[in-house]
Amino acid sequence: MDFLSYEKRLNYVLELIEKGRFGSMEAAARRFDCSSRTVKRMINILREKGHDIRYDRRKKKYFIEKDE
Repeated sequence: MDFLSYEKRLNYVLELIEKGRFGSMEAAARRFDCSSRTVKRMINILREKGHDIRYDRRKKKYFIEKDE
């Protein structure tokens, strides 16, 4: 996979999380045809880029912490 398509995937993951439509790691892995570990790495890369991505255990969802 080249850099541009990986960046598009990262942006898509970020968009899904922002809209609250990011399901489980397994569902995202099936969507991207990769492993759930790769999806986890993508989320960590987004965190390194400065996005405050959190996981809510009760809702079993990723979300972005908004500054108030």
